[in-house]
This record gives sequence, C-alpha cells and structure tokens, in this order.
Amino acid sequence: MAKDRWSLRNVYLYLVCLITLVMVIVGTVGIVRSTVELLYPDPFTYYGEKPVDQNNKPVMSDAEWEAQQEAQKASQTRSAVLSLVGNVALVAIAGPLYVYHWRKIEIEHDEAKEGTA
Repeated sequence: MAKDRWSLRNVYLYLVCLITLVMVIVGTVGIVRSTVELLYPDPFTYYGEKPVDQNNKPVMSDAEWEAQQEAQKASQTRSAVLSLVGNVALVAIAGPLYVYHWRKIEIEHDEAKEGTA
C-alpha cells in the first residue's frame, strides 16, 4: 500500500495540489491588499509640492496642478482594480483545480483502503 501511495500519478496529484494551494494563498493575499488599496488610498501627492521655476513662480496653474493630482489618483485606483481582478481570477482558477485534484486523491485513497479491507 505504501508503494501505491507514492506512485507517479499520486506524486503528480500531490504536486498539483501543492502548487494550486500556494496560488490560492497568494491570490487571497493579493485580494486583501488590493481591497485595502481601494478602501484606503495613498494619502500623499506623488509630485510633492507644486513645482516652481528659478524665480519661485509656479510652473503650472492651480487647475493644471489639480488635474494632475486627480489623474494620479485615477491611475492609482485603476491599478488597484486591475490587481484585484487579476487576483480574483487567480483564486477562481486555482481554487477549483485544487479541489478537483484533492478529491481525486481522496477517492483513490478510499479505494485503496476498501481494496485492503
């Protein structure tokens, strides 16, 4: 029975389960991180202070500065949404693969027990 447990097929099934389980964990961590980024965005501005030239005169108007800040916030939100979607897809694909292969292992393990009993 111990020899059957470590057959090439079972080693394959266990490796697929390990890899897909790690993928689910990584995807879940990514989902949490992306959700936090969406709910609690970065509070500081990416461009620091409003840029000035050598004579201490603003390089851009207040409207341009605000537009630039809004564009940066929109970019950050887009990035977080894309990350969230990618991680949800990772979990949605790897999760069922894990369950499928783990059930195969359990079925074969139960069949092996019934065959020896």
